[in-house]
Amino acid sequence: MNEIVEIHGTIEKELFKSPESGFSIFIVKVNSKENITAKGILPAIHQGESVTLRGIWGFHPKFGRQFEVKECIAKLPSNVEGIKKYLSSGLIKGIGPKYAEKLVATFGERTLEVIDETPDELFRVDGIGEKRVSIIIEAWQSQKEISRVMVFLKEKDISTSFATKIYKTYGKESVEKILENPYRLAEDIWGVGFKISDQVALKLGFEKNSSMRIKSGILFCLSQATNDGHLYLEIDELKNQLFKMLELEESDESKSLVKAALNNLYLEEKIKLLTNNEKHYLSLPKYYYSEKGIANKIKKLKDYNAKNFYLDFNEIYKTVSATDSYGKQLNEDQQKGILSCLQSKITIITGGPGTGKTTLIKKLLEVLDNYKINYRLAAPTGRAAKRMFEGTGKSAETLHRLLEFNPTTMNFNRNEENALLLDFLIVDEASMIDVFLMNSILRAMPLQANLVLIGDVDQLPSVGAGNILNDLIASNQVEVLRLTQIFRQAEDSMIIVNAHRINHGEFPTSTRVGSKNDFKFIKEDLPENIFPLLRQIYANLENKYKISPQDSIVLCPMNRGVVGTQRLNQELQMILNPQNNEEKQVARFGQVYKINDRVMQIKNNYDKFVFNGDIGEITDINRTDQILKIKFGERVLDYDFTELDEIVLSYAVSIHKSQGSEFKAVIIPIFMQHFVMLQRNLIYTAITRAKNLCIFIGQPRAIAMGIKNNKSVIRNTFLKEFLTTDLEAR
Repeated sequence: MNEIVEIHGTIEKELFKSPESGFSIFIVKVNSKENITAKGILPAIHQGESVTLRGIWGFHPKFGRQFEVKECIAKLPSNVEGIKKYLSSGLIKGIGPKYAEKLVATFGERTLEVIDETPDELFRVDGIGEKRVSIIIEAWQSQKEISRVMVFLKEKDISTSFATKIYKTYGKESVEKILENPYRLAEDIWGVGFKISDQVALKLGFEKNSSMRIKSGILFCLSQATNDGHLYLEIDELKNQLFKMLELEESDESKSLVKAALNNLYLEEKIKLLTNNEKHYLSLPKYYYSEKGIANKIKKLKDYNAKNFYLDFNEIYKTVSATDSYGKQLNEDQQKGILSCLQSKITIITGGPGTGKTTLIKKLLEVLDNYKINYRLAAPTGRAAKRMFEGTGKSAETLHRLLEFNPTTMNFNRNEENALLLDFLIVDEASMIDVFLMNSILRAMPLQANLVLIGDVDQLPSVGAGNILNDLIASNQVEVLRLTQIFRQAEDSMIIVNAHRINHGEFPTSTRVGSKNDFKFIKEDLPENIFPLLRQIYANLENKYKISPQDSIVLCPMNRGVVGTQRLNQELQMILNPQNNEEKQVARFGQVYKINDRVMQIKNNYDKFVFNGDIGEITDINRTDQILKIKFGERVLDYDFTELDEIVLSYAVSIHKSQGSEFKAVIIPIFMQHFVMLQRNLIYTAITRAKNLCIFIGQPRAIAMGIKNNKSVIRNTFLKEFLTTDLEAR
């Protein structure tokens, strides 16, 4: 058995750190001449700190002799060189190598003492003003508290990767709040799920069958169901998930405890119970009230008959059925669609690519302009709003901007008391709208106004919970127009032809006489071979197809795996942004970010007014102030380094996250390793994101399997029933 030994030294450099586990590999200087490599799961350690390490010596076949750390005691550096390294590491916001040099030159071994106890002395340093001093003081105090949280988590054998988030949420009361109720972590802190909070609770001595644990587990199961689009969970299914997740035996005692927990949550109004066809369902109140609110407002709109504008339908029919100066004429379905939009309170226009949805809307807007009717155009995302503007020539905005989101109240300013000032609201990409957004739209609709929803019902449903477009169509309570005829100019595109082939269950074809050469299929059986293929495609993209790499994207069915977004983004970053200037890059949460990287927001951030799925580009990285700048459209936003878990590289994104976007070139890898996700509407959604070029790479049988599988996951929603029956929750 290897003997435990003790080593004293100084942290020279951190080579690797896993944000999830806390596992680190670092260089330790043990005397003036000798450096050793050490590794272990440690709390925060920083360059320049003095450490006492207890552990054993081991041998790595590739990297040689290493010290395996079992215990680490770190203390702040006391000598000038250690202090300089410590402050140069980027640990304290506002201090980089330049200011570290100045501080140590001024205060020497007293530097850390000055920052901690007499920060007013910092004004003596050339170039340090009031703003930087306040940044340094705040960062120093925060780091002390974060370290306290890290030590607390480490003592409980829990990952320290969430320490900064916990401190930002709870401040100096972090440890006390965790001790009081560790399950609040799952509710309050994005990224901390039930499993982590449960791990904390059990380490703190909470019983496996405690009421707090069971109640938190129930709420987590309901919340997890919404991640799959469900608004409700059948009570028996919830219990099955709960017993499995909590690892409880299904004994009479456990069943009784679960029943009591459900009853308490019901009495506390934290869950709603709904019965349909003799089955019992549970829901979180906000999801139930949102879906019920949609149904109630639709009924009100339909019952409101007064009109605040006069329309001459004979004249309108002449206008919409006339041939324009280019010899083009709307087909019968398009003409019916325009009349329906004008006559009905709510109209859905649905159809695939090339079926004339945009042409219909342009003609509708012409009629509205002729009659001086007040309208607004909107879409769920900035990219979709931009496409709407490009297609119609009329101003379009995001739904969040239309509804005037207020980050102070975390709500929309436009609602029943402050309705939108319009007669017509026309919303594109309606398949993306989830239950909360649709409820907010309808709440802000004045009763006299008409609503037009445009979307492709055959695409994937919204990323958020609900199945709004499908449910509205299925209810038969709103006017629906399906556009099915592909226009002649659209038939020239193999992208559009193949999109419709896929939607009809047919395998795509690469060639057809007289069509554009805009669709390719590269057969490849080995997922690992996609990387040289991508290098080849991107090498030819600009020269052969006149498409910039910035106008292209790789769309994947999944995030994990060899051909998942995470692995592909690492490879694509090396292909498309190979620069390696360490001063202008930052590593956080297991990912290196560089200037010019394309990134995507993966969480709604209402303070920055940037939303899940928005794509931007990194324009600057300031390691001293720990700020990264990202350009989203025309806006450049500052991201603190602690916020970088809200973004991911987006050279490759999931097909789900691509909804509402359009790219000149789209590359779609599909392999059997994706089989759990392969379904027709997924592949159909992917191909419809391509404008000028679409390339499928993969196994024909995987593509065939996906196209054949038309059984989309049925989401537990009740909008149809709310519109057609008197169904109520209790």
